[in-house]
Amino acid sequence: MWCRCIFFYFMGKENIEKYSAGYALLKSVAGFWHNNVFYRKVIVLGRENIQPDDHLIFAPNHQNALMDALAVLFTHKGQPVFLARADIFKRKTVAAIMYFLKILPVYRIRDGFSSLKGNDEIFIKTIDVLKNKNGLVILPEGDHAGFRRLRQLKKGICRVAFQSDEATGFTLNIKIIPVALDFSNYARFRQVLTVAYGKPIEVSEYFNSYKVNPERALNELRSRLSDEMKGIMVHIEEDEYEAIDELRSMINGRFSDDIRFPKLFRDRILVNKMNSLKESDPVLYERICSLSLKIKKKAKELNTDYRLLEKKKHPLGWLIAGMIGIILTFPLFIYGNIFNLTFLEIPNLQIRKIKDPQFHSSIRYGISLMLAFVFLPLYLIISLFVFSSWWLGLLIFLTLPASGLFAWNYYLQYRRIIGGFRIRKMISQKNKEFDLLRLNHTELVKLIATLQDEK
Repeated sequence: MWCRCIFFYFMGKENIEKYSAGYALLKSVAGFWHNNVFYRKVIVLGRENIQPDDHLIFAPNHQNALMDALAVLFTHKGQPVFLARADIFKRKTVAAIMYFLKILPVYRIRDGFSSLKGNDEIFIKTIDVLKNKNGLVILPEGDHAGFRRLRQLKKGICRVAFQSDEATGFTLNIKIIPVALDFSNYARFRQVLTVAYGKPIEVSEYFNSYKVNPERALNELRSRLSDEMKGIMVHIEEDEYEAIDELRSMINGRFSDDIRFPKLFRDRILVNKMNSLKESDPVLYERICSLSLKIKKKAKELNTDYRLLEKKKHPLGWLIAGMIGIILTFPLFIYGNIFNLTFLEIPNLQIRKIKDPQFHSSIRYGISLMLAFVFLPLYLIISLFVFSSWWLGLLIFLTLPASGLFAWNYYLQYRRIIGGFRIRKMISQKNKEFDLLRLNHTELVKLIATLQDEK
């Protein structure tokens, strides 16, 4: 009982805005796993827009469940505080964990009218957080949806900003940072995450309007925030969403790892070009969308991908050399799967139970991180025990993660080589469906190249 009281005292919301050494340690370990193992690359843009002396509210788009909050947490220094729905705080043990993770509850009408009074206490804590310059993170869409599109923002984030400044005599000069999150794939391991921090919106610009008509000021600030978020993220309207979303992968997929000119920028330019084309040349717009969907369907049927279609030739000598390399390094692939099977495949067993696909990456990350805390120390002990020299045991242990990443890339390279052989076979057999696929893909690429050359 005494230990439990100590636990709740240090993990409670009373001191959530204070620096926590335990939290800092957990964040560094979990952040390393997030940025270097779970994702193969994390690209961060606009860090210069975050000034540590400002009182900031971060507003990221919400497409990928818990991974959206983690994307902000692990690309931002300090210990920001998050807001989450109150129903997950019902159990005291869970609530204590959430407070330790610097997450505060927000009560909604569906939680019961009487519970709304709890927001008064939470509001006071958000002021403490802002005063302490921790940074407050609010996902303004409210809930998540697996679409590259910004939905209607809730007024809550604007209300918190105005009321916090008002409660402190309009002295905090709160700024809202729009944040764009883009995942090369929502659910898979070893994908690319891009986080773009936009220019801060100064809430003080709307003070005069707020003093006269608070509701109008809320709508004005919300509209401004929505526009700013759309301006830095990939926002695809509902019309022809599937075709344009797939078009991004066909045209810009090979630029996923580009840091100098990130795929996020390329995708935004492409989407904007298509939006303009829809107005200026609807016939061409429909042709491009039609080709996009046809190519997607036929590529799936023929078991090929866009990277393979981009290559004009698949030299037999290169494919044979690649297969020889695959055979020679097969033992290293087997060794690397000790790491992958432990941390990548075990989480997949739990995914089948999760109906919402947007939670899949959150579950994969969470379980793989917990497994790392258990198995990595175990593997280290086994390595030190099996090998007589401690340095040799340590060296063997350190090769596990590296070999795991090698095994992952080995599998991707194997698929590319097999895909190359498959394409050569279809060409030699004069497969009419593949010929049509290539013609459609070539036409699409030329149309987009012409579109992008226009000023």
